[in-house]
Amino acid sequence: MKPVRIDFRDQIARNKRNSFFLMAVISAIFVLFGYVISFAFEPGFFFIIMIISIVISLGYIWLSFYNSDKIAVASVGAKKASREKYKQYHDLVEGIAIASGMPMPKLYIMDSPQINAFASGRDPQNAVVCVTTGALDKLDKRELEGVLAHELGHIANYDIRYMTLATVMVGMIAIVSQIFLRSLWFRGGSNDRNNGIFILIGIVLAILAPIAVQFVQLAISRRREFVADASSVKFTRYPDGLIRALKKIEKDNSPPEKKVSKALAPLFFSNPLKGLGSTHPPLEKRIEVLQKM
Repeated sequence: MKPVRIDFRDQIARNKRNSFFLMAVISAIFVLFGYVISFAFEPGFFFIIMIISIVISLGYIWLSFYNSDKIAVASVGAKKASREKYKQYHDLVEGIAIASGMPMPKLYIMDSPQINAFASGRDPQNAVVCVTTGALDKLDKRELEGVLAHELGHIANYDIRYMTLATVMVGMIAIVSQIFLRSLWFRGGSNDRNNGIFILIGIVLAILAPIAVQFVQLAISRRREFVADASSVKFTRYPDGLIRALKKIEKDNSPPEKKVSKALAPLFFSNPLKGLGSTHPPLEKRIEVLQKM
């Protein structure tokens, strides 16, 4: 039986739809939580909780978002990649950027034996791409091109902006949950039975909602990896390069990367921490999908 082929355009569109749906789930949880709090407490207190959570979450994320490129490369000790020393790296990225109609990102090198890479920046005009020394040493030209096209796919699809929005929503829910639970210690008893029911529902949501949205956020991260893989095929028209790179990563015995934080791990081409695979789809699943393109 002939295997079913997947068009990279369909793959990109389907995973984007799934990402939007998951974002809608996070929004729905936030609205539901706010609705319950509005019944559990006085309206004035409800608005105070919401305003505080929004201000704190947006303020923190705004600073991180507008400096995401600088924060990412500084946190892993990456250095600028000169054209003289890393000509092939520059040529490959430049070729993909021209073919895709994107501006040339700034290029960096991270000293690590792992085969890995990441992209960051709030938009294509303020983007960076960083590869490990392990990727440059262990991948051939077509494999490296596939990995770099994947990273430019993240930039082209505004994934940093998208994941920042998801982080804002998750952060607001976490802050609302903490404020709600702590406020119960300072609240007097109530004889209103309906009010007590909403408080009980609010407590359950305050405990479960942050956990639920974290899982949803991880699911969004995995969806965006599939989109970037399909974008790599779109840019190069050659899925075999990316497939071979993923197979080499499967066999790579490099230790977990200690310089990378859990917050930065989702940006990487493959999970640099080795033990937290939930931020990325399984390598074998990514290979399976790519083989159908």
